[in-house]
Amino acid sequence: MGRVSPLPPPGPLRTLAYATLVNTVGAGLWLAGGALYLTRDVGLSATSVGAGLTVAGLVGLSASVPLGALADRWDPRTLRAVLQVGQAVAALAYLLVNSFPAFLAVAVPEALLAAGNLAVRAALVAAVGGPDGRVHAFATLRAVANLGITVGTALAGIALAVDTHRAYQVLIVGNAATYLLSAALLLRLPPIAAAWPAGAAHRSAGPHGPTGTRRGPLRDGRFLAVSGVSAVLSTHVTVLVLVVPLWTVDRAGAPPPVVSAVLLANTVLTVLLAVRLSRGAERAAPAARKLRRAGLVLAAATPLYAATAALPVLPAVVLLLVATAVWTVGDLWHGAAGAGLAYDLAPPGAIGAYQGADGLLAGLAQALGRGLLTLLVLGGGPLGWLVLGGILAAAGLAAPALARRAIANRPAPEARAAGVPG
Repeated sequence: MGRVSPLPPPGPLRTLAYATLVNTVGAGLWLAGGALYLTRDVGLSATSVGAGLTVAGLVGLSASVPLGALADRWDPRTLRAVLQVGQAVAALAYLLVNSFPAFLAVAVPEALLAAGNLAVRAALVAAVGGPDGRVHAFATLRAVANLGITVGTALAGIALAVDTHRAYQVLIVGNAATYLLSAALLLRLPPIAAAWPAGAAHRSAGPHGPTGTRRGPLRDGRFLAVSGVSAVLSTHVTVLVLVVPLWTVDRAGAPPPVVSAVLLANTVLTVLLAVRLSRGAERAAPAARKLRRAGLVLAAATPLYAATAALPVLPAVVLLLVATAVWTVGDLWHGAAGAGLAYDLAPPGAIGAYQGADGLLAGLAQALGRGLLTLLVLGGGPLGWLVLGGILAAAGLAAPALARRAIANRPAPEARAAGVPG
């Protein structure tokens, strides 16, 4: 009988899974309650909150590559724990927010820490999983993260139901506490040697230094081309959490609770299928083929969403759930394939820097996608869905050829990166 729990067997990956679970419970608390705290308790306008978060998010992306590169030179376990302590301080600082400038003064550093932490997390996952297990580890932690966010969102519902200043304070303190507890769990992992120790660049005689090339990942055009098509597909996150809910209520005519059912279906399928659908993406060539499959499956879901606008409510709700199940399969294939490509195309001593560049492109695509996708689908109706499907299919179809070019350009593989456990 297969494992039902998303938690892996005892070992370093289970410790990392516990740290992820705790951390994402806090993320669920803040995702569900943060905007309401800032508007209902602090008194900021919804427009101000949206604009502030957008600015902070874009500024925060600038930390991805530098902190990812730092994870190549320093123990990523310790670095991530330090960053999470910093995030706990930033989370608590929201208690002091009483104006828009104060909000920005907290949101921007928090976004810098969060974006950098994602790149460091990717380097840590690579170190814990090793070359043959890092995509599996990535998928496992994604399933655990979905579970944690669901728990956090449910807990936030208590504070939102009470809707008092004290309840929001408890929510904020709870979020900060999860960062600290997660950091403590991370420190239970064994120390991890730097993939590229300080001073190693001076000993390297070849063209590939600590950032993979002399010019760094942001000038590795073939890698960026592969990461770019993956970033286009990563907008499936924005579609699911922003476009689909608005479409469900405004165009499909379904009652608002259906939005929760759609998102819950995605969460349950992610917990159940993330690890299974990640298989076969450890190396760049098969990962690129999986990315192509992801683009085609995501594209196949778009006409299903489009058709819900012309159906009565009950059939529309059923079709929304079917479309979301198809969308989730594409989503999970993309997650595994994107991780496999970003890991396998990076030079062994530059996993963190290259993951940072990959995260930077995905973050930019999602930030731009919020406005563009809303305009395309909600403004264009069913035709907008079909155009989106064409874009997703084209991105997926381009992946294998771009990956072949990147594979041909990469340095000869080493037996094992320094510091990566066997």
